[in-house]
Amino acid sequence: MEFKYDIIVVGAGHAGCEAASAAARMGSKTLLITMDMNKIGQMSCNPAVGGIAKGQIVREVDAMGGQMGIVTDRSAIQFRMLNRSKGPAMWSPRSQSDRKCFIEEWVKILTTMPNLDIWQDTVMELLIKDGQVHGVKTLLGVEMQAKAVILTNGTFLNGLLHFGKTQIEGGRIAEPSSFGITEQLRELGFATDRMKTGTPARVDKRSIDFAQMTEQLGDNDNHQFSYLDTVKRELKQMSCWITYTNEQTHDVLRSGLADSPLYNGQIQSIGPRYCPSIETKIVTFADKDMHQLFLEPEGVDSNEYYINGFSSSLPWQIQWQALKTVKGLENIVLYRPGYAIEYDFFDPTQLLHTLETKKVKNLFFAGQINGTTGYEEAAGQGLVAGVNAHQNITGGAPFTLARDESYIGVLIDDLVNKGVDEPYRMFTSRAEYRILLRQDNADARLTERSYEMGLADDYRMNLLKNKQAGEQALTEMLRTTSVKAKDINGYLNQMGYGDLQQTCKLIDIVARPNVTIMGLAETLPELREQIEALGARKEEIVESTEINIKYKGYIEREKLAADKLHRLDNIRLPKDFDYNSVQSLSTEARQKLSKIQPSTIGEASRIPGVSPNDVSVLLVLMGR
Repeated sequence: MEFKYDIIVVGAGHAGCEAASAAARMGSKTLLITMDMNKIGQMSCNPAVGGIAKGQIVREVDAMGGQMGIVTDRSAIQFRMLNRSKGPAMWSPRSQSDRKCFIEEWVKILTTMPNLDIWQDTVMELLIKDGQVHGVKTLLGVEMQAKAVILTNGTFLNGLLHFGKTQIEGGRIAEPSSFGITEQLRELGFATDRMKTGTPARVDKRSIDFAQMTEQLGDNDNHQFSYLDTVKRELKQMSCWITYTNEQTHDVLRSGLADSPLYNGQIQSIGPRYCPSIETKIVTFADKDMHQLFLEPEGVDSNEYYINGFSSSLPWQIQWQALKTVKGLENIVLYRPGYAIEYDFFDPTQLLHTLETKKVKNLFFAGQINGTTGYEEAAGQGLVAGVNAHQNITGGAPFTLARDESYIGVLIDDLVNKGVDEPYRMFTSRAEYRILLRQDNADARLTERSYEMGLADDYRMNLLKNKQAGEQALTEMLRTTSVKAKDINGYLNQMGYGDLQQTCKLIDIVARPNVTIMGLAETLPELREQIEALGARKEEIVESTEINIKYKGYIEREKLAADKLHRLDNIRLPKDFDYNSVQSLSTEARQKLSKIQPSTIGEASRIPGVSPNDVSVLLVLMGR
C-alpha cells in the first residue's frame, strides 16, 4: 500500500466522520484513521442527537450535504420537536437513536464512499516541516503522507477515566488513550489544558419497573433531521420514561462525596456547567429535594438503558445504592457504572475561522479537541474543517460561516474569538439572530453555498428549489386571495377572535396568532387544493411559509441588524499587526488583540475585553 493522501483525518467520532466524508465528497483522496473500525461514529454518552440549538446544527450539517442527519433519521427510535410551545426560533429537533444502528449506518456510508480509505491504528506523531504538516506516524510505525491533516481526537488525548478513587487510562471505557500528539504540539508552542466530562450508569431493562414511571412518547409527524425525501424513520419507535431522585437518594450520594474525584482533589480540570454530574447537582442545588431522570433506550434489540441526568464518577457501589432508592429502580441491575473522563484540549483561539491552526499550516482541529462538548457541535466543526482542508490544498476560497448565517458560524466564532473556560455547549441564547437561524430554514440558508462549493449535490439543490417554488406559490395565493367574512368567521370564532366585518386577504388572516394555514384549509376548499398541489412535502412547505408570514417583521428587523454586523466584518485588519504600539487601545484590548490577531474589525468587536471605544480606535486606524 502507498500511504499518500490529500487529507488524513485522525479519529472517527462525529467530527472525524463528517470531516472525512466532506473532504472525500469534494474530491480529495482522504484517509480516515481510527483505533477501532467497530466504533466508527460511536455515541460515547447518551444515545441521542439534537436538542436545544444542537438540533439546528444537525439540520445545518444536513443542509450542506453532511451525513449526521441521514444517519440519525435512519437509526431513530424516537423523534421529538422540543419547545413547540414557544416561537419557531426555539423549536429544536431531537432524536433517540439505536446506538448499534447509528454505527452501522455510518460504516455503510464511509466504507462505500469514493475517494475515502479507512485505516485502523493510533496516530502517535505529526510529520511537520517548515511550519507545515506533511502527514502522520502511527503506533504500528507507518508513516503516511498528506497535504493536510485534521485532528478530531475527542476525549482520547491522554484520556484518564475516574471510577471513584480508581483511575484507568482510556479515551472511553475499555478503549485506550492516545499519547504523543499533545506533547509534540506543546513543544511547538500550542497552549493546551485539561477538561472533564462524564457519563451515567447503563442499566438492564429487565430490572426496571416502568409502571412506576411516566411514559414519554415521541412525535408522529412529518418532522425529521434530513431534508432529503429519500430518508425516513424505519425502525420501531420506542418510549422514554421519567422518574425522580428523592432525599433518600441524595443522602446516599452525600455519603460518598469524600470518595468523589470531583470533590477530593483527584480531578482538577473543568467540567460542563450545563450537564453536571448528579453529585454536583446535590451540592450546587442543595435546596432541591428531587432531580428529574430520563430513562432512554439504547436500541430496538437491546436491554440496555441510559439514565439521563445521573452522570457520576462516584464509586460504583454508591451509584448502585443511590439508584435503588429511585422509584422504579428499586431492583436495578447495572451493566456498568458511570465515570468521569479527563482529556487534553487546545485553546481554540489558536485557530482561524476555517479551523486551520495559526501555528502549523494545513493542520486543522475539530470537535472536543477545541474544548466543545456534544456530538452535534463536533459534527459541525468536522464538516467545516473537511471543506477547508480540501479548499486549502486545491486553491479554493476559505469557507467560513457568519453568525447570522448558521449556528455553526456562531459556534466557531465564539471558539476562535472568545476561547473556552469550560466545555462549550451550544444554546439558542448564544445566537443574536436566532429568528434567522431556525431549524426549518437551514436549507434555504446553506444549501446553495454548499452546492457552489461542490459538497451539496444536484438532487439536494433541486429539492431546495422545488420547496422554494412551493413556498412562493402558496404565499402568492395567500397574498392575492380574498375571503368573505361569512366564510371565515366560524373558524375565527373557534380561535378566539370576533367576527370580521368585511372581506380580507388570506395572508392577513394567517398573520394572526393561533391561526394556521392547515386550520384555514379545513374551511376553505381553494386553499386546501393549493396545499394538496404541493405534493409529498406539503407539511414542510406550509410550516415554513406560515413562519415567514407570521414573523415577517421580526425577520426583517434581524436582517437589518445583521447587515450592520457585516459592515464591520468587511473591514479587514492587517495580519500580525502590532496592537501593543497603539496606546489609545485599552491595555486589555491590546493583550487580547495581540493574542488572537482577528482578521476583521467585526471579529475584534466580539472578543471579550474589546470595548466599543476600542472598536472606534480600530476604525480610525483603518481609515474608517
